[in-house]
Amino acid sequence: MPTINHNIQHKVLIANRGEIAVRIIRACRDMGFTSVAVYADADIAALHVQMADEAYGLAGNTPTDSYLDMHKLIRIAKKSGATMVHPGYGFLSERVEFARAVQENGLIWIGPNPETIEILGDKVKARQLAMQVGAPLVAGTKEPVKEAKEVVAFAHANGLPIAIKAAFGGGGRGLKVAWQMEEVEELYHSAVREATAAFGRGECFLEQFLHNPRHIEAQVIADQHGNVVVVGTRDCSLQRRNQKLVEESPAPFLSQALQQQIIQASVDICAKANYIGAATVEFLLSQDGKLSFLEVNTRLQVEHPVTEETTGIDLVIEQLRIAQGLPLSINETPKPRGHAFEFRINAEDAGNGFLPTPGVIQRFDPPSGPGVRLDSGVMAGSTIPSTFDSLMAKLIVFGRTREQAIQRARRALAEFTIEGVASVLPFHRAVIEQMDFCEQFNVHTRWIETEFRVQIPPAKRQLPQNEQPLTHTFIEIDGKRCQLGLPAQLLAGLSLQSTEQASTTTQANDKQDHLLNAPISGVLFNWLVAEGDEVAQGEVIGVMEAMKMEVQVMAHRAGKLKYIAKKGDYINADCAIAEIA
Repeated sequence: MPTINHNIQHKVLIANRGEIAVRIIRACRDMGFTSVAVYADADIAALHVQMADEAYGLAGNTPTDSYLDMHKLIRIAKKSGATMVHPGYGFLSERVEFARAVQENGLIWIGPNPETIEILGDKVKARQLAMQVGAPLVAGTKEPVKEAKEVVAFAHANGLPIAIKAAFGGGGRGLKVAWQMEEVEELYHSAVREATAAFGRGECFLEQFLHNPRHIEAQVIADQHGNVVVVGTRDCSLQRRNQKLVEESPAPFLSQALQQQIIQASVDICAKANYIGAATVEFLLSQDGKLSFLEVNTRLQVEHPVTEETTGIDLVIEQLRIAQGLPLSINETPKPRGHAFEFRINAEDAGNGFLPTPGVIQRFDPPSGPGVRLDSGVMAGSTIPSTFDSLMAKLIVFGRTREQAIQRARRALAEFTIEGVASVLPFHRAVIEQMDFCEQFNVHTRWIETEFRVQIPPAKRQLPQNEQPLTHTFIEIDGKRCQLGLPAQLLAGLSLQSTEQASTTTQANDKQDHLLNAPISGVLFNWLVAEGDEVAQGEVIGVMEAMKMEVQVMAHRAGKLKYIAKKGDYINADCAIAEIA
């Protein structure tokens, strides 16, 4: 680990994008530090790139060749003269190789030591550590499984449902829950694919899955002097496809005994792992009151703002302080000063299975007023790429009580307007009126899929914008972005050619009965059925990927399959992908 000098003005490379990069840039300004942004090709005009003191291109447009390329990131850090690296969340934030590379190149890693990431980032080792300190646990595999037949055997031995979980991931990616024996094998392969795409490693392990549990977590901070403090608790039970949509702090309707068990287990686990930095210890709470350790996220969480609002602790500032070797600003769990909710504002069509909807934001009018905070990575005119996460912004609402926070949330959600891409705002407006959520708190991690009954209309499809006479692009000079306006005709055919060809080809005759249309805008990951084979109506014949999510392509009728799109093609939603004659 490099020697830390408290007197230097640090320069922080932010190895991330979107709203979390913007959040870290603001913390750097509060500390008087210089911020350095990086960007994939599709993010060249993104808000975090505009706000940073410096910005450097990654010369790539997929996660693998941009934000997951640690060699590019280290090279830019050294080129820019950065002294620190903040990984944000997702991407390389929990990759031990990246943490080591940062430190080996003389830079300060804003996060736990690589040895700690290695233990807690491996979900199997984390379970073993949790057992050593007496944390509550359900049955699971001691090591990652190597093939599908091991998953089937575990399901037979322990019963369904089972969770298939990425051993080196988080955020719900690479996590599949099998409820029926016939789906176990395919869900294992799907989990491996998602984990490999999101984290670069596909190993998975298995656990018994608690039926309809709450998801509760503790926010921990720990310094280099041995101090470990739980800042507060959160409830993150409102999820779909294992991705959180609404979070709140403190976790409501918990007995004092349960709160103490969560806090003590979290401190014990982090102390045992010699933790330094910000961590989240996650638990599942069954309907009969059984608490089970889930995992430790060795990074900042998406939902950290609700804890900041209820405690007054700036968690990103704490990360920057801890990385400099300074002590924590608190020495015990603070008493909550109120209640806060966070609503994740994703570019997804809540009325159409929460399908991602990339595109250009035409209008972005966020709410304001008492108790309202917005952490955003976009604005009007921003592009939501299909290759990255669908999160646009986070609406955080605070009140003295849970009831006041709910009232303010209703007002704030009603004020929020987004046009140009679909958003989950209609879902949030509906859920904040549900008695299960507001009063009785009967929600659980599968409540949206199993008990949420509100019919949300599908969002209106957005048509591509007509090309403007002048096309704006950017060049980079020593980390500074310069905007150029060039005649559109000059650039015609030089970019997005294959995408445009695929779109043009598939637009024709898209309402004919024999044509199968793409369910989302995204990349055709793979065909699962050979061309020329007979398929049945409802059969899964392919997999598309958008914004890090896999979506199944199902046959809309029986017949013989003929490909229109090929593996790797980008296809717009509602454009023909195949023929079934």
